[in-house]
Amino acid sequence: MIIKILDALESQYHNEQNPPNLGHEEPLDGLILTVLSQNTNDINRDRAFKKLKENFPAWPDVVEAGALKLEDSIRTAGLAHTKSQRIITILEKIHADFGEYSIKTLASHEREYIRQYLRSLPGVGAKTVACTLLFDFGIAAFPVDTHITRISKRTGIAPQKSSPEEISRMFEEIVPSSRCLGGHVNMIAHGRAVCHSQKADCESCVLSKICMKNF
Repeated sequence: MIIKILDALESQYHNEQNPPNLGHEEPLDGLILTVLSQNTNDINRDRAFKKLKENFPAWPDVVEAGALKLEDSIRTAGLAHTKSQRIITILEKIHADFGEYSIKTLASHEREYIRQYLRSLPGVGAKTVACTLLFDFGIAAFPVDTHITRISKRTGIAPQKSSPEEISRMFEEIVPSSRCLGGHVNMIAHGRAVCHSQKADCESCVLSKICMKNF
């Protein structure tokens, strides 16, 4: 069923055929960007990251400035106090572990090693890890946000009580590596355009014939 859903969404959104470039030359940039994305939308996340980079062009500048000044720069992302503390701690730990503000060398390790290392960082959960793996390391993973969770439960491919992390593991077990990026982006596009949380546009939904409409 998962593959049928991905096929149907690909016929409409084509992000597997034309995968977007969502990565960063330095994976640490992607990691911090994803930390900023927690509990906010993409617009506020991007505004906060842009201001952070404008005020602190290099990651050592962030650590030198400290959490209070960082907090002012990322306020549009919400939870600025918590996120600023976490980002400083993440940067300090990475510098201690690698001798630089970079996680590029993680690319030489296996996926599970990278996953476990990223999970050891403060405030870095399953979705943040999956995003960093997929977008910035080019390693197969399937991040699950609210859109993918909603579609998965409505179509019946995931039990109603499934957590996003459980759904992510299910996708990673079934979806071919080459389809993870485009499939992930297609599902998000469908959640934003059609499968809304309140008033889903079922009449125009490419999944209408297989959707259990559990909402």
